[in-house]
Amino acid sequence: MKTRGELEAEISQAVIRFKKEYMGRGPLSVRTYLLEDMALVRLQGVLTAAEQKLAQVEERSRGRDLIKQMRLELIEHGRPLLERAVRDILQVDIVSLHTDVSTSSGESVILFTLARKPDLAAG
Repeated sequence: MKTRGELEAEISQAVIRFKKEYMGRGPLSVRTYLLEDMALVRLQGVLTAAEQKLAQVEERSRGRDLIKQMRLELIEHGRPLLERAVRDILQVDIVSLHTDVSTSSGESVILFTLARKPDLAAG
């Protein structure tokens, strides 16, 4: 059995791998938090240079909406891979996955709702 910190680090690494392999670019930093029956992953520095420019176009809502729509589609297509990676680490089924990206801060969050609290070693 692993500690909370070990599991959080493994999930962070799995998300980085997914982002690099599936989406073509990893975030600048990732931190995972296990909270009861949820795993919250906070990613910083996720926008590409092109997305940063698109987010700053004159009609900001159009650029923002395009970025969010594209990223949501990519996550939805890769969702089984990401959910399997987290399930294998925690040994808990994933109930749902929720995600969003901020086009102003370049930060993203992924929330995994779990079927139950993961088993943790003391530490």
